[in-house]
Amino acid sequence: MAHILIVDDEPDFSSGMSEFLRLQEHTVVTANTLSAGRTALKKKLPDVLLLDLMLPDGNGLDLFDQFESRRPQKIVIITGHSGIKSLIGGMAGDGVVYMKKPIEPRELVGLIGQDGDSLDVSGEHEGAHFGVLVGDSGPMHSVYKQIKQVAATDSTVLVQGESGTGKELVADAVHRLSKRSGNFIPVNCGGLSKELVSSQLFGHEKGSFTGADKQHKGFFERANNGTLFLDEITEMPLEMQTHLLRVLETGKVLRVGASTELPVNARLVAATNRDPAQAVRDGVLREDLYFRLRVFPIQLPALRARGDDIELLANHFLAQLNSKHGTSKTLPKAALQSLLDHTWPGNVRELKHTVHRMYIMAEGDELAAPEHWDTELKSDIEGLSAGRSIADVEKDLIMATLRELNGDKKAAAASLGVSLKTLYNRLKDYGEDTESKET
Repeated sequence: MAHILIVDDEPDFSSGMSEFLRLQEHTVVTANTLSAGRTALKKKLPDVLLLDLMLPDGNGLDLFDQFESRRPQKIVIITGHSGIKSLIGGMAGDGVVYMKKPIEPRELVGLIGQDGDSLDVSGEHEGAHFGVLVGDSGPMHSVYKQIKQVAATDSTVLVQGESGTGKELVADAVHRLSKRSGNFIPVNCGGLSKELVSSQLFGHEKGSFTGADKQHKGFFERANNGTLFLDEITEMPLEMQTHLLRVLETGKVLRVGASTELPVNARLVAATNRDPAQAVRDGVLREDLYFRLRVFPIQLPALRARGDDIELLANHFLAQLNSKHGTSKTLPKAALQSLLDHTWPGNVRELKHTVHRMYIMAEGDELAAPEHWDTELKSDIEGLSAGRSIADVEKDLIMATLRELNGDKKAAAASLGVSLKTLYNRLKDYGEDTESKET
């Protein structure tokens, strides 16, 4: 865990970035002026300094005068101006890196942790933590072992698991341990535009189609020398899966409107909450792509199969809330038992939201058990019998969630951890009415 100081005069950037970093268990202090930055530095020297150059009362580089014998382990100069690195040259000294706005939060987390000083990217355990993953059960230790085995290779990885089990966190852990110099680029295939998916993945040249007023780098190019994470891979259009397979086999992309392929060195991690073999049989996933992706499959366990990890995670999420809000709320035995008795169809995501709700509802320093559970959803899940297909199980989960949320599709998509587009696609497959019910 690192202590981070953000000196930036854009409140939306500072608040959003600080909230994200606190969720990664860092402590964060913000300052919106040069003067406030000086005051924060006098109070405590941060491990990491995020510094904007253009401040209301001066230039961010003036803060360097305050460093005497000691300075932050890493200084990240953040700017909206291109070419700033060449302009500053070596003025800022060693240990300084540059990032141009807008900044993807996970890119920043990866940058902070590249040298291992501020973030645990070594793959070693600190208590029950494995980087950003939390869990001490047997099934999770098996996952940690697989991550360490595959991270140092260039093999494609297919992460399988129910919604809410943390597939993106696994992909992120693989990237961090790989020591690849590029960025981690997460992409939800269910959210790709069918009309623009080629441009989004592979990029386009200026003038290649109406509205293409400039050259655009696709996700593969942005992930060059890094890792591209394709979530909900079964939601990718079949015709585009052919192009994806070619990129994986050749290591080259062809921008829309271009005549020459460009080499890319992007490591691919894909994920799905469906049975991929069943997806092949259903005709939504190409068989050749499936075998190309599953060079190294990682199966994430459901939360209900992780035993004491429920208590561990609940206290972990509560500790994050206490740290963020300066409180000291606790989880008494009765409230904990209610969590242990639940079946968690929404897995870790559901547990996190439940603890947050319990925290908000607590009238004192002790959390109380939820007044009610999603009983209809719970009973539907518990009534599933062995031998049914994953597709049927998924349909039951979707329909039960919609019933519980009175048909609110946006809320159902958020609860299920899928995009609204994916939910509509599923309902269309089921022959259900797809008219939106906004609440």
